[in-house]
Amino acid sequence: MNYKFWFIVGSQFLYGDEVLKTVDERAQEMARELSKRLPYELVYKVTAKTNKEITDVIKQANYDDSCAGVITWCHTFSPSKMWINGLAALQKPYCHFATQYNREIPNDEIDMDFMNLNQAAHGDREHGFIAARLRMPRKVIAGYWQDADVHNRISNWMKSAVGVAVSKDLKVMRFGDNMREVAVTEGDKVEVQAKLGWQVNTWAVGDLVKEMNAVNDTEIDALMEDYTAKYDIATDNIDAIRYQAREEIAIKKMLEREDCLAFTNTFQDLYGMEQLPGLASQDLMANGYGYGGEGDWKVAAMTAIMKAMGEGGNGASAFMEDYTYHLAKGNEYSLGAHMLEVCPSLAASDKKPRIETHHLGIGMNEKDPARLVFEGKEGDAIVVSLVDMGGRLRLICQDIVCVKPIMPMPNLPVARVMWQPLPNLATGIECWITAGGAHHTVLSYDVTAEQMKDWARMLDIEFVHITKDTTVDALEKELFLNDLAWKLK
Repeated sequence: MNYKFWFIVGSQFLYGDEVLKTVDERAQEMARELSKRLPYELVYKVTAKTNKEITDVIKQANYDDSCAGVITWCHTFSPSKMWINGLAALQKPYCHFATQYNREIPNDEIDMDFMNLNQAAHGDREHGFIAARLRMPRKVIAGYWQDADVHNRISNWMKSAVGVAVSKDLKVMRFGDNMREVAVTEGDKVEVQAKLGWQVNTWAVGDLVKEMNAVNDTEIDALMEDYTAKYDIATDNIDAIRYQAREEIAIKKMLEREDCLAFTNTFQDLYGMEQLPGLASQDLMANGYGYGGEGDWKVAAMTAIMKAMGEGGNGASAFMEDYTYHLAKGNEYSLGAHMLEVCPSLAASDKKPRIETHHLGIGMNEKDPARLVFEGKEGDAIVVSLVDMGGRLRLICQDIVCVKPIMPMPNLPVARVMWQPLPNLATGIECWITAGGAHHTVLSYDVTAEQMKDWARMLDIEFVHITKDTTVDALEKELFLNDLAWKLK
């Protein structure tokens, strides 16, 4: 989808046609210039002066699938009662941009004509009140429209809004159910579809096996060439790699046919398959699909959404699992991995991921699955977990610092990432567990905690952020107050 954002400017008739003409020209200029600096086009729609104009343009925004959100600004004073009907009907993410056309007050030129034309400080406060009065979820961004820091903040908000657009249209394909007896991968799919838009449905593993049997050698040969170009083949078991290619081609065909952007499977349900999809799932994630192991449809959907939000970055958002800890005093780390399925977008850039085949001592694999093995890259990142608290959804986000793994682990044949959770390992673990965070997460180097907070606000779900300053006591109080607030809602 070629997403765009609509720029709606507020004014009124009081100042005369000449002022309105100037406002219109400046708004067009601002939209044109900002579009050059933002990740998505900003389309100027109207200088709105009446209730009907505002309501009509917002109705149009609601029903235009390419419109990912609206940005408003009041160049002059725009009485906010005329915004009530439109804002009350708004179904798209909403950013109030508090700026003005001129950077400075022109000392020699300023007079009452200038004041009447340049009333953003006046108009934005009136406009801001009505959104507060209507209890509307919104992002307020203040600053001069030509400044780089302002462009960065609007860009980040736009990416969150695109995450909402992807969410509202997201379909998840589940091959079988989730891993037996696991609690955190459960959830209310009806509530999630009503709240987030996700359609989560199940296809039989037999459907996938049937599709796999229809894949021909020509298709497999083409994908093998792609594997060879992107990855180092570090195994003589080419048949295992070709089997993964067969799985990937079949899964992708089914995803495309059903218009799904994410999928799940489980090692407990591989009836008719020789291998759990390892390399197949990894390469599909590298191409933008979301994935969740053990039937975890929530993390599969979040992976797809965060990949879309991070578009234009380094592509590094991926399904992850906390596996084990390094608890040496003063040198504490968490090791993240999975049996097979970690996206190669996380790989350090100094060497290609390796395709290896090894025995997988869990599940129903008849033969050794091929998988990508690599070390993750260094850098600041976040891990995100969406959990069903019964009656509401909670999005938990923790700041982390990824490091080069401190040991080579030559006998661990999986992709792995090592990090220090903030504020430190012990407190970070305690906070995560206190909040109910899952063992499955999305790890992202591209998407920020602020973007995830904006995404959660746009969709009206609880957001919990664990930072360098978080303490267990403070988090417990926050969660207690959140429980009260959400029960009142």
